[in-house]
Amino acid sequence: MQLVPINTYPSTTTNDITTKTKQISVTKREGQSSQPKIKSAMLLLIILIPLLSLLFFFFFLNSNSNSKVPKSYPLVGSFFAILANRKRPLPWLSGIMQVSPSATFVLRRNYSTRQVFSGDPAVVQHILKTNFSNYGKGHVFNRTLTDFLGHGIFNIDGDSWKFQRQVSSHEFNTKSLRKFIETVVDTELSDRLIPILSSAAKQGTVLDFQDILQRFAFDNICKIAFGFDPAYLLPSLPQAKFALAFEDSVRISGERFSAVHPVIWKFKKLLNIGSEKRLKNAISEVREFALNIIKEKKQRLGEKESLDSVDLLSRFLSSGHSDENFVIDIVISFILAGRDTTSAALTWFFWLLWKNPEIESEILNEINEKSEAPVFDEVKDMVYTHASLCESMRLYPPVPIDSKEAVNDDVLPGGTVVKKGMRVTYFPYAMGRLEMLWGSDWAEFKPERWLQKEEESWKFVGRDPYTYPVFQAGPRICLGKEMAFLQMKRVVAGVLRRFKVVPAFEEGVNHEPEFVSYLTSKMKGGFPVKIVERDHLRHDETES
Repeated sequence: MQLVPINTYPSTTTNDITTKTKQISVTKREGQSSQPKIKSAMLLLIILIPLLSLLFFFFFLNSNSNSKVPKSYPLVGSFFAILANRKRPLPWLSGIMQVSPSATFVLRRNYSTRQVFSGDPAVVQHILKTNFSNYGKGHVFNRTLTDFLGHGIFNIDGDSWKFQRQVSSHEFNTKSLRKFIETVVDTELSDRLIPILSSAAKQGTVLDFQDILQRFAFDNICKIAFGFDPAYLLPSLPQAKFALAFEDSVRISGERFSAVHPVIWKFKKLLNIGSEKRLKNAISEVREFALNIIKEKKQRLGEKESLDSVDLLSRFLSSGHSDENFVIDIVISFILAGRDTTSAALTWFFWLLWKNPEIESEILNEINEKSEAPVFDEVKDMVYTHASLCESMRLYPPVPIDSKEAVNDDVLPGGTVVKKGMRVTYFPYAMGRLEMLWGSDWAEFKPERWLQKEEESWKFVGRDPYTYPVFQAGPRICLGKEMAFLQMKRVVAGVLRRFKVVPAFEEGVNHEPEFVSYLTSKMKGGFPVKIVERDHLRHDETES
């Protein structure tokens, strides 16, 4: 080992020592100043770890409690269960209702909000008819949808609702219905829908049938209600700005109801960010479209004292209401009713026919028997098809859930106490899945449950509107119920007579479409189909 003499070490000056001393002092002070921050972070971590663990436990526990009323905890109520099932609310709530002995249960949403859910026909009758005056749209429903629906018929109560309903009712008499089928629907069917389906069949094109049906219904409601043809169902399938904006308005407005807490969407609206910014822009586009329809109608009314054909919009404009915003709200409400509900019902109907070919055969037999009858009489008397549509909407209702708000304290049939301001929700989607209402075979698509055999023919046997509230009931029962059925049956007859609708989901995947709900129901991701000419099917069968 080599020793190094002392005088060979590097020399250290006084300045060097001073500099190093300052560096050590600064480092020591920095270390001392960071100690409180470290202690705070450690304390926060100690608090958060058990809290997060507790939240995870509650979340996991409630995500697996799909068939019983969720537990309610101090301050937060059933928040964790609601959060865990926020992406599948309809199946989750239906599962709870199916195991509830009275088909009625109370969900505590937070420390102060309780909501009643019921599938009991007696409760439905109570809130929709017997005690109708005590159950209105209410504050929650109104504040959530006012941006989109304003003061239209679906978002208000009282005198304004009565006025809009009275004026609208004139459009649903027999004469108007016959005109709707024989001129509007049949023309749209023969001139637009059938050619598009025929072209798709020849070319082997995959169509989104949900989109096609929405376009069809949109053209129809605009023509019959406003005397305006938007020509949205064309071979090019144009992506109209209004239609896209309307779709966004429906979806985002519906998503407000499923927000973990209303403060979230209200905060985004205040800052004009995210989905609320998109909603604002979409509603602006929708209202501009509606305003242009109104201006065009006013101009036509001004040029001619009375039009040959009086439609819904003409009636409202002639009723003395000069407030354009009010009339815009009416236009938007009727587009929503006419476009989304029938198209939703038909989308799921054609899916169910594919799964049940024997029922499709029965419907086709009925169509062929009626082929020589006048258009209106043909669809009016299609009993088996009517029953099949009812059965389809039992399982997949266009409006799967609806709420009313109590004006005063009340007690529901069965004894559930309702306090002023509480929401009472009736649940057509869940009701269609209750064994107590439909028997142990409720999951089957069975049109015969609506029929009674009389000699060699079927007779339709309807259910009361409180067991089957797909079209609401009581004073608010859907004015367009008969019009909807006539339109749907005409589409079914026109399409099935010539074509078979074949789902075209990804091959090799056992695809069960997902039922989702915004303001109305949808098939998530659309309904991709291939169209097959029936002549080709008969030719293939002959060759085989």
